[in-house]
Amino acid sequence: MLITNENTVIGFIGTGVMGKSMAFNLLKKGYQVFVYTRTKAKANELLEKGAKWADSPKEVAQQANVIITIVGFPSDVEETYFGDNGLIANAKPGTYLIDMTTSKPGLAVKIHEEAKKRGIRALDAPVSGGDIGAREGRLSIMVGGDEDDFKAVMPVFEALGTNIVYQGTAGSGQHAKMCNQIVIASGMIGVAESMAYAKKSGLDPERVLTSITSGAAGSWALSNLAPRMIKGDFEPGFYIKHFIKDMGIALEEAEKMGMEIPGVSLARTMYEKLAEQGEENSGTQALYKYWE
Repeated sequence: MLITNENTVIGFIGTGVMGKSMAFNLLKKGYQVFVYTRTKAKANELLEKGAKWADSPKEVAQQANVIITIVGFPSDVEETYFGDNGLIANAKPGTYLIDMTTSKPGLAVKIHEEAKKRGIRALDAPVSGGDIGAREGRLSIMVGGDEDDFKAVMPVFEALGTNIVYQGTAGSGQHAKMCNQIVIASGMIGVAESMAYAKKSGLDPERVLTSITSGAAGSWALSNLAPRMIKGDFEPGFYIKHFIKDMGIALEEAEKMGMEIPGVSLARTMYEKLAEQGEENSGTQALYKYWE
């Protein structure tokens, strides 16, 4: 059954930097939305815009027939989905569970299999695009699970993103997101290193950006995060602590496949050093501080 505004109640768990904007976009599209997050104050703006509050994942499951989660770590995903108060134990048959957290591919497979036993449909659908993409509804969404389920919830995905790609069976969305994070890990080193070099050599970094963003060096990070580096804006579009988690997953999965990913290994070491210096809640562009 294709999801429509009329037959859908959405549950949304996790209203952080990206989740809050994503839930706003669902409200704008006319969906009824129940929200839950550990700190209720983080959901106040959504409640003012018409979202309804749920006191737990269990209560979300009792109210909604499409449930989106975007929480911090795989351990948070486990807690949200499993156990007596989790989504799988309490969701109604036919419910769609969509985990948009960047998490472990194996955990996505586990969720899919356990949900299927109860007549529940599960998709892993991590996203890329940061706070800007979430706010503007222009996220890239990488989806794993049963293709029929992907097609059924496409209207929900279209409220959140513009580049929505079915990657394959359960866990495939998470593997695709690892490909994304591998590119970002090495790329962010290049962007931050370049801006630090520009400053050290006495150039005007903004003029340098004008020259290089439209050339062969161009990238999303260069266009969107290098200007923040120059301005000293290190507010999170994506937290360092979460990026370290993602790189850990990528390294773990690569090791299982007998593959080395040295770019990710170097980036994680650099970011861990920043985290030790108290930058774990800064945005990933704070890698620029490595050279300060």
